[in-house]
Amino acid sequence: QVQLVESGGGLAQFGGSLNLSCAASGFTFGDYGMSWARQAPGKGLEWVSGIYADGNHKYYRRSVKGRFIISRDNARNIVYLQMNMLGPEDTAVYYCGKARFRTVIEEPVTFKEYDTWGQGTQVTVSS
Repeated sequence: QVQLVESGGGLAQFGGSLNLSCAASGFTFGDYGMSWARQAPGKGLEWVSGIYADGNHKYYRRSVKGRFIISRDNARNIVYLQMNMLGPEDTAVYYCGKARFRTVIEEPVTFKEYDTWGQGTQVTVSS
């Protein structure tokens, strides 16, 4: 079975950094695109970043571009989200998702291209 386990969340100060990890198993990791999405209290799921299967194409939502970096290690079956210059607006539960294809869509309208999500990891940024 496909499994995705996020880790690395916690409390960060304003302007601080956190590095999230998502350990994947149950599928050929290097054959699929991956994304990170987040959900703040009272809001819907919000796409954050995506990366192609080969890691050569990366996309970010405007509000995190220049602050966050997505990367992956296909030899270790891990996708990362390095988050820098954090602010309170970044407080949310962060999820990693497996795409159905090798590619991901920039600023997707729906999440139909994803078939599995992890349990999420909480990120809280203090003022």
